[in-house]
Amino acid sequence: MRSTRLTIILIGLAAFILVPMLAGLAGNASIEGLATRVVIYAIASVSLDLIIGYGALVSFGHAMFFALGGYTVGIIAYHTSNGELLWGWQGTNAALIVWPIGLLACVVLAVVVGWFALKTSGVQFIMITLAFAQMVFFVLVSLATYGGDDGLLINARNTFPLIDIANGTTFYYLCLFTLVLWTVFCMMIVNSRFGLVFQALRQSERRAINLGVRPLSFRLNAFIISAFGTGLAGILWANYALFVTPDMASWSKSGEFMAIVVLGGLGTFIGPIAGAAVFIILEQILSGWTEHWMIIMGPTLTLIALFGQHGMLGRLLGKNHG
Repeated sequence: MRSTRLTIILIGLAAFILVPMLAGLAGNASIEGLATRVVIYAIASVSLDLIIGYGALVSFGHAMFFALGGYTVGIIAYHTSNGELLWGWQGTNAALIVWPIGLLACVVLAVVVGWFALKTSGVQFIMITLAFAQMVFFVLVSLATYGGDDGLLINARNTFPLIDIANGTTFYYLCLFTLVLWTVFCMMIVNSRFGLVFQALRQSERRAINLGVRPLSFRLNAFIISAFGTGLAGILWANYALFVTPDMASWSKSGEFMAIVVLGGLGTFIGPIAGAAVFIILEQILSGWTEHWMIIMGPTLTLIALFGQHGMLGRLLGKNHG
């Protein structure tokens, strides 16, 4: 099992690394853009897998963190490019300033949402996360200054020390490097004492409590870490697309992330990366055939979920093992 897992990881990593070269040989730059989308969605999906696959916390509102990260980039860029003050601040385009602000906003929101949602469980937890996400969605729609329902254009990517992420290939490798680091970090989390306790709460909360564990603190910290990663994906998305819309916070976006996690394999981390690749590529192919591509995508994903009980890679990687 371990050798199979390592082989899958190495093959997948090599494929991602070679994407720009293959795009150049094919003379099709859109391949690199497609791979960038896959990598960004993979970061969000790995983050969601942390709480769903290892904690059985089914969040139907994680898109709110994706949107908040993206809109932080967009709003700061809007004021900076227009030379307008933002709460008395001149603004900046530096990633090392803008990105931490976006991530901090996601952490604060995660603390608030998690504090309320984690006092419940099951369907109630799902509905509370969904309710908060819908609140964020409607707040973004109401922001007429920032485009409202039409979204907000961003005039340029953030600047990064020593590298030019305005270049598509450079930005792709930055996203890929971020995905690798984040996935390794999440694996370290679930294999740490914290992660083992977090998984024990999924298996038997009563037994864990009898051993002196406080469920809320462990689950809240895991929820915050998951929101952090999803917000990071949103920040990268805003820099990739140079456009943010309220749809980034919609329930359907949260559903996409959940579908990707289930498609790839719950509790594997590597599975959701493969799931993101299959989901995005299928979406690209099917949307080229018909505007009603979801009619085909839905049954396709359902069949994969039914015949692959642990997702595409769940059985090969070992379900619920980081």
